[in-house]
Amino acid sequence: MTTLVLEAEPLAARVEVDEARLTVHLTDGRLVAVPLDWYPRLKHGTPAERARWELIADGEGIHWPDLDEDIEVQGLIEGRRSGESQRSFERWLHERVDQ
Repeated sequence: MTTLVLEAEPLAARVEVDEARLTVHLTDGRLVAVPLDWYPRLKHGTPAERARWELIADGEGIHWPDLDEDIEVQGLIEGRRSGESQRSFERWLHERVDQ
């Protein structure tokens, strides 16, 4: 088994979200892009909500306050999708519709 050893913790510097993907620019120059389908809250957010993000812990994660979504950079690199249950997501979506 091969083990990946990183010289430095990967940190986000900038984030872009369009209708199809989430792209995170890392401080080491890499880009990580994943399908927006991996993060249903982002997918169901408006362009304005997706554009309003903030870095957590100097770039270890990204937070979207309007969508109550947090994503860890390490999780993106490891290819982890949203861990939110379908039931939780449906409750959140229903609350959005009622607003």
